[in-house]
Amino acid sequence: VQLQASGGGLAQAGGSLRLSCAASGSFHSISSTGWYRQAPGKEREFVARITRSGDTNYLSSVEERFTITRDSAKNTVYLHMNSLKPEDTAVYYCHVEGALHGKGWSPGPNFNSWGQGTLVTVSS
Repeated sequence: VQLQASGGGLAQAGGSLRLSCAASGSFHSISSTGWYRQAPGKEREFVARITRSGDTNYLSSVEERFTITRDSAKNTVYLHMNSLKPEDTAVYYCHVEGALHGKGWSPGPNFNSWGQGTLVTVSS
């Protein structure tokens, strides 16, 4: 399963960006897709996640500003980032958990996959 993350770039404080994470390859289903970020010199941290059922959860510092959505038909998840702050500057990674094909129409082994990362830079 391959993930293609895109949409990063340079934004001014208070601006907006939309990140995309498109999954491709052969798999039975995706159970959840999440976004993580890693700022220079810091550990990678969880940002947002959406499950197959549509449940979402967020890092508290972004909850009022970021929204995660999905287009199941396109196997794509979006992270809408508004009111950006300089502290949002980081490389953003998407992460998918799901199941590969099993016998017949049944799900098979679980998998998880990381995207390549997309850089978001917010200037003050």
